[in-house]
Amino acid sequence: MITSVDLKSVIKTAINGAMSYAEYRKMAELLLAQNKTTGPDQSEAMINYSKMNEHRMKRLDKTIVLSEELKAAVGAIKSPQTWLVITELWCGDAAQNVPVMNKIAELNPLIQLKLVLRDENPELMNMFLTNGGKSIPIFIALNNEQEVLWKWGPRPVHAQNMLIEYKSAPEPKMLYAEFGETLHKWYAFDKTQMAQAEIFQLISESSSAQ
Repeated sequence: MITSVDLKSVIKTAINGAMSYAEYRKMAELLLAQNKTTGPDQSEAMINYSKMNEHRMKRLDKTIVLSEELKAAVGAIKSPQTWLVITELWCGDAAQNVPVMNKIAELNPLIQLKLVLRDENPELMNMFLTNGGKSIPIFIALNNEQEVLWKWGPRPVHAQNMLIEYKSAPEPKMLYAEFGETLHKWYAFDKTQMAQAEIFQLISESSSAQ
């Protein structure tokens, strides 16, 4: 059984070793220059995923447009918050969603975005599983007492439903690589709008509850 004391202790340890978004992006640049990625699996496939994700993040850093209602909701936050992200460079969903979370956090100086790597933080990851799995990215909003205000991830509801439908499809079904292409086409079409709407809802509900 996980107690609130255990959770706060694990979160505190994770935050102490966390990176800023700029540090995360720099780490990606340095590792990929050495033909490496994060995590224990340094296979060619994982490195290639990471290279594609670097291009995705660069594009999103330049093109994300945030909704006016989301800007207003984030601007209305009056108390310090830490948004803790569990991620890895090889994760396609992380590449699609971490940049938008960074753009949102930048709207309010009271919000600190901190990133940690999943495989270096197993205790934290085990406290935020999705259907028993270590799916990432996971975004955890914390107040000044390091209490969880809300959690989001690993992907927007529509994308999650696409994955569930793929996994439940009878054999034979498309290869996972083909599914990945379909998923990333959806991300490109959506332009982060669903993620923004879901984060807006969580922020609004959290603000109402305080």
